Amino acid sequence: MGREMNHPTAAIDIGSNTVLLLVGTVTDKRVTVLHEEQCAPRLGQGVDAEQNLHPKSIKRVIEILKTYQSVLDEEFPEAQNAVVTATSAVRDAANKREFVDLIKQETGLDIRILSGVEEAEWTYAGAHSVISKRGGVSAVIDIGGGSTEVAIGKNYIMHDRHSFDVGSVRYTERFLKTDPPSVQEIKRCRKAIRDALRERTFDWKRDTSLIGVAGTVTSLAAIAYKIDTYQPEKLNNKVLTLEQISAQVKNFMGKKSGQLLENNSEILKGRADVILAGMLILEEFMKLYHITELTVSTGGIRHGGLMRVH
Repeated sequence: MGREMNHPTAAIDIGSNTVLLLVGTVTDKRVTVLHEEQCAPRLGQGVDAEQNLHPKSIKRVIEILKTYQSVLDEEFPEAQNAVVTATSAVRDAANKREFVDLIKQETGLDIRILSGVEEAEWTYAGAHSVISKRGGVSAVIDIGGGSTEVAIGKNYIMHDRHSFDVGSVRYTERFLKTDPPSVQEIKRCRKAIRDALRERTFDWKRDTSLIGVAGTVTSLAAIAYKIDTYQPEKLNNKVLTLEQISAQVKNFMGKKSGQLLENNSEILKGRADVILAGMLILEEFMKLYHITELTVSTGGIRHGGLMRVH
């Protein structure tokens, strides 16, 4: 990892809510982003209850992957053999092997299903690859649709990590069943998050800096800083305080998902109905470890994937 690569490389991250494309170059553990795209087919829909990937969700993912292949063929022909990863939704599904085989058959792409530990490792590297370099102890929290990964390291070398089966799609489906969710639903959701996070705790040092990645965090930052569209260069290195996050939770709690989407159409597209659960996970994690602020990074698994290609 960290080997210089002057030619563009591509990575695709198939998550529980989104499918993300990244084209970039890597030099000395830093990713220079050339192109990014995101779509939200919600592959993880129903997986928590049914333990299976739904055919309609799979079809949506295949269509997106074919679109991404066209983008690579037309705009980045030198970025061949994209590294393609899948995470929580696929990991948990009984029909994951059929999914991987069908993707191979339909697109020719080979999917690597990351374990929760691998997901944390790749995210840790990816998160640091696009923000200002910093030494010392840092932790990365990645709130996904199906799981949340936390990784802690010092001077960019990770030494502890864990994957929690707590995610924005999973916990919306499990607890926040009305729109908007009732006070009781939110209360139950919060308790479940706290209970899950306490099952595996970290030796949290006071000087540990927290870095937040993925859609919940970047959406919150975009709203807080009035950035109307997803612009990584503007979002990276932004700071969100616990106070800001708690205020936004209160603001979102009584609103229907349609209203949230109307108010933030570009930012919350594909996640308006699940972002509250993601925000609750973030808020409860920060409260548990008495963290007052986090730094935003648009890096993630796909960035970590680029760094591991060679």
